[in-house]
Amino acid sequence: MRLIRCLAGLCLLSFVPGLMAAGKIFPYAYVQEDLPNGLRLITIPTDYPNIVSLYIVVGTGSRNEVEPGKTGFAHLFEHLMFRGTAEYPPEKYNSTLQAAGAASNAFTSSDLTAYHTTFSKEDLPTVLSMEADRFQHLDYKEDAFKTETLAVLGEYNKNSANPGQQLYETLRATGFKVHPYSHTTMGFLKDIQAMPEGYAYSREFFSRYYRPEYTTIIVAGDVDAKRVRSLVDERWGSWKRGDFKPQIPVEPPQDGPRRAHVDWKTETMPQITVAWRGPAYSDNTMDTVALDAISHLGYDQNSALYQKLVVEEQKVESFGANAPGNLDPEFFTVGAHVKNAQDLDSVEAQIKATAKTFADKPVDLKKLEALKQHLRYDFALQLDNSEAIASTVAGYVALRRTPETINRYFDTFAKLTPADIQRVARKYLIDKNLDVVTLTSAVSK
Repeated sequence: MRLIRCLAGLCLLSFVPGLMAAGKIFPYAYVQEDLPNGLRLITIPTDYPNIVSLYIVVGTGSRNEVEPGKTGFAHLFEHLMFRGTAEYPPEKYNSTLQAAGAASNAFTSSDLTAYHTTFSKEDLPTVLSMEADRFQHLDYKEDAFKTETLAVLGEYNKNSANPGQQLYETLRATGFKVHPYSHTTMGFLKDIQAMPEGYAYSREFFSRYYRPEYTTIIVAGDVDAKRVRSLVDERWGSWKRGDFKPQIPVEPPQDGPRRAHVDWKTETMPQITVAWRGPAYSDNTMDTVALDAISHLGYDQNSALYQKLVVEEQKVESFGANAPGNLDPEFFTVGAHVKNAQDLDSVEAQIKATAKTFADKPVDLKKLEALKQHLRYDFALQLDNSEAIASTVAGYVALRRTPETINRYFDTFAKLTPADIQRVARKYLIDKNLDVVTLTSAVSK
């Protein structure tokens, strides 16, 4: 994966260094609080002076786009949320950030939308106030809405010039027939083209999901937790809870291998993605961590297959794997850029053969233990500034709404055995769950 307790209306979960269990992978004390309206606040004081990083995670992504013809709206709000309010129109919002020397942006994935800003600690009241205003009082007219939908269409067209994006879209449409993971974060092209007429629906979408019970505020940096809570109470405490709960369709089990092919119109390097339907994210079972281990042991740059295909034979330009780590069952994928289309079949066969080795026999215990140590070390290294800390926490918060899932995940990984990996490989990396998508240049045939 690449990747509380209530008293008098206040829910509080506090971790302090002296009480943290030895060996926890996430080393920072944090305070986790739930406001009465359902808004969650996670404050992480760090050792990095003067700087604060704010991540606001909304629990809505392309997964929440369940209505036919309405894909891409979670991503659209990346654009719309910068359209301003009566108190902070776009010009004032941007000039205020500029005066503070702040860096602000947003991103959307399958399971979340996140808005993030990094700034000097003295600007925390201003930034929290501006963010509270746009989350509660976003105001955009229909003409501005149409302008942003056209910007999204332009973004889609730009992305579509990348053959890898077309392969990814095809994989999702091939592997998912019911669940909204069938479309990418951008959405289906026909839905994006129809977006300009969806103004009323956009207001409904905002009303559904931009609510406190779907939102988690992460403040990491040179901060005091009590002061942060006071500022959040002041501007976010009156935000009204909603009552919408999406009905996410459950994808039925796959009934056999599936294949698809993309004919690219211009000259390009052949590509292949071999994918198996995997599990949803879990921090207390072995399924997710075992597939994560397989992605490294079988397919990363230190693996035997990478060394053979990329380094020795030089038949593959780039190569790697991703383990599933989403709210709902997702793919375990292995992808490769292959230099010659004639080698696609061989590369596919070797990817599948490597997967089979994990099912056929247990992995070497020493290699597994070395991997565990490496991943812990690698994770710790990335927490080297307040923005990196907030960003890392945001990804996990989208899955379990608490940084504690990081500790649980790595604690589970520490208990992983070769037998666990073998069992999980036999469960998921099988033909019944297999989806293969290839892409070649039509002009070179």
